[in-house]
Amino acid sequence: MADYEPVDISRWCNAGTAEIGDGAVVGAQSFRGLPFLVGAEGGAADGNAVIALGGSDPAVTVPIGTSAHRVVVAHCMLESDVSEGGPLGVTVAEYVFHLSGGGEERVPIRERFETAYIAPPGALPGSSGVPYRAVTVDRHPLISRYEGPWELYGRRQTEALNLPARLYYLWAWANPHPEAAIESLEIVPRGPRFAIAAVTLGHVDEHPFNRQGRRPARVSMTTPEDAGRPFDLDVEVDRGDTTYIHPLPEASADEFLDAEPKGWGEEQNTHASPAYVEVSAVPSATVTVKQGEEQVGQVRWGDVEREGAGETPRMRVELIDPGKNWVNVTVLDDETGKPVPCRVHFRSPEGVPFQPHGHHNQVNSNMDTWHIDVGGDVRLGQITYAYIDGTCQGWLPRGEVIVDIARGFEYEPLRTKVTIEPGQR
Repeated sequence: MADYEPVDISRWCNAGTAEIGDGAVVGAQSFRGLPFLVGAEGGAADGNAVIALGGSDPAVTVPIGTSAHRVVVAHCMLESDVSEGGPLGVTVAEYVFHLSGGGEERVPIRERFETAYIAPPGALPGSSGVPYRAVTVDRHPLISRYEGPWELYGRRQTEALNLPARLYYLWAWANPHPEAAIESLEIVPRGPRFAIAAVTLGHVDEHPFNRQGRRPARVSMTTPEDAGRPFDLDVEVDRGDTTYIHPLPEASADEFLDAEPKGWGEEQNTHASPAYVEVSAVPSATVTVKQGEEQVGQVRWGDVEREGAGETPRMRVELIDPGKNWVNVTVLDDETGKPVPCRVHFRSPEGVPFQPHGHHNQVNSNMDTWHIDVGGDVRLGQITYAYIDGTCQGWLPRGEVIVDIARGFEYEPLRTKVTIEPGQR
């Protein structure tokens, strides 16, 4: 059985997609990596493709007849008075899930909580508001890494685009009795007019939208030919989000600790391996690694989390996340015992940087991008240093942490290893 299964609701559709807006199409769709069926497969673009209801309309019951851990609904409001000062939390509908054995789960669908109105193009940004318990159909993608329009270079510092809401919101219901079959979904209108475009069943025990923070993973090419090629890697996740991928240092932790001169950077690794990326994804997500335009391999994120790694003949994705603590750091002058301004770099033994809060891990994304970061940090080869006043705070990984510190030419640089214990601040 597939992880997610679209339900054909075309028999109960009573309206076309004209009210939804430009870009609304009929047939099989993929929203945030999940499959949906809008209207009928191969249905006409101008035919009935959504269930549109208002407060005075009779309820509609869609048979389901199978068990599921989650039910994901693609829906939106077709009218709203919030932008004119109307109240939040108005009950738009009730979704009643009828279970085998006579049980039922009745869920209120409220404006700005489980659904919302999607403002047409030209409306004031944020005038309708994204609901708190639903997500947009599109993930927020990374901005083009190596080129872009000059007028957007300020926004480029955020790395990801904050896309406006489009077409529908996706809301997921967790079945408290996954062992029981869901006999039907009864849609009871209670207020403003709204539309349901698609319903999908989740057969895996996971929240369908990633809810965890990003976790660092090492990406290694397993053949000498791939590993020795110039760095040109990209990572994609269908049911989650990812950062850009960056090279890791070629030297080991011990080699780095012994290398000279300390505090003055490290030679940049220009090869494809090893590298690291940060991923936030659901267990059923597929992580795809590309080298240039070529797909090198795919692994399931749940396998990586459970086994610690996933591997194909040409590449390996390994989780290198020991957990982290929010840590306060003070750098002292050894003669005066007082905090001293300096530049610092923190990294894990694998070479993953953990810069102080408010500082970039990679200045200008490894000096290989078209935008300019704001701040007084500096990049020396493989290493980004953060300038601090002698104190800083931020996330550091539990276990061994390497710190590299320098302050002008009159101080001896310090490169050493410290240990962050569980719970240590």
